[in-house]
Amino acid sequence: MCQLLEPLPIHAEPYVRRIAIAAIALVAACSSDSRRTNDSAQGMTASSSVDLTGAGATFPYPIYSKWFADYAAKTGVKINYQSIGSGGGIRQLSEQTVDFGASDGPMSDAELAKAKGGPILHIPTVLGADAIIYNVPELKQPLKLDGPLLADIFLHKVTKWNDPRIAALNRGAALPATDILVVHRSDGSGTTYIFTDYLTAISPAWAGGPGKGKEVQWPTGLGAKGNEGVAGQVKQTPGAIGYAELAYAKTNSLSVAEMKNAAGAFIAPSIESATAAAAGLNLPANTDYRVSIVNAKGAKAYPISSFTWILLYQNQPNAEKGKKLIDFLNWALTEGESDAAALDYAPLPAGMTQALVERLKQVKIGSTT
Repeated sequence: MCQLLEPLPIHAEPYVRRIAIAAIALVAACSSDSRRTNDSAQGMTASSSVDLTGAGATFPYPIYSKWFADYAAKTGVKINYQSIGSGGGIRQLSEQTVDFGASDGPMSDAELAKAKGGPILHIPTVLGADAIIYNVPELKQPLKLDGPLLADIFLHKVTKWNDPRIAALNRGAALPATDILVVHRSDGSGTTYIFTDYLTAISPAWAGGPGKGKEVQWPTGLGAKGNEGVAGQVKQTPGAIGYAELAYAKTNSLSVAEMKNAAGAFIAPSIESATAAAAGLNLPANTDYRVSIVNAKGAKAYPISSFTWILLYQNQPNAEKGKKLIDFLNWALTEGESDAAALDYAPLPAGMTQALVERLKQVKIGSTT
């Protein structure tokens, strides 16, 4: 029987990052029975020596894994994190079976209202990008797509790689007359939230159909679990197209599309283009940080970019755990941010990190109200 892995110490070197994400793929390869284990059981697999437990998004797993390892080495505080998807992380936090959750899509008002432990804070940690990954061996140049066309591919309205609309954006490219196979997430996913948030913003047909969410009713395609599952399925299937966080696309050496942004430029996902997507963000003083930056206006902005969030209760009844969690988050927002670029994430703007450190002072340690 496969067992869940403890977080690995992912250092900045690319080959170590590849090992870490390969370990995630090993978890994804476990039997279907083990994958059906309920969220609560997964979240409580940590040994008694673990100080904090968390669960949620696979999107930031490479950097979170490095943070947890580095922080344990520095302080002795051990953090067990299960990358089960944003939906699972929200459910576990809402049921109070973990100390913190993680999500690439902010919680809805309805989700916040159902949480058992009172108000939940959203703390952005880094910026990332949903890369559009594809496997078309005949195509020797980067694929160019725009939002409406991408939406119609996932709506099963554009079904061949040599469709005239794809050809019009990729003049001179060798496009085969073969079927397009859509690959999407099968689990509740913040990566899906970012992707469908973008499609909803850019395509009335998508907005009036599947819409945005961590889980949607897909009109077509093959489901795969986790970023690693989607990346793996696209890699092994000629003709496939899907979406995954940029680090997974790079680690699997997958081709990545250039997306037409709001300024009309075709932009590849990168640290710089994700940073550019957040450059024009002007948050009010009372923001709760549940904000979207998809389809940003900047000329160099990659249009499918987003923050990823750690979620925690504002009231921390266990004083010892509450202090450890806040101490870790303060460390992550200050020292940990320097690790972002080496792992294909964009660090938060300096002004935002300062504001978030202040926001953490609102957490009530040893309080239930």
